[in-house]
Amino acid sequence: MLEFATSNYDANFPMFSKVEVNGDGAAPLYSWLKSSQPGEGESADITWNFEKFLVDRQGEVVARWAPQTTPEEIDEQLGQWL
Repeated sequence: MLEFATSNYDANFPMFSKVEVNGDGAAPLYSWLKSSQPGEGESADITWNFEKFLVDRQGEVVARWAPQTTPEEIDEQLGQWL
């Protein structure tokens, strides 16, 4: 992945390795995010890689948005947490 990004897109920033976000092998961060904001579906699983979470200054997960939610829609709601 690193070689692909650097050779094809001249990416020169630090990259993380791929992690699991669902199931028994889910990274602890994603297990915590999902348990704090389980979402509205039948499962708390992350459905796609553009799912979004908001953590406030106290470290509490205060919101979760579906992958289809646009940044403009989130912007309208951010005032209540700033």
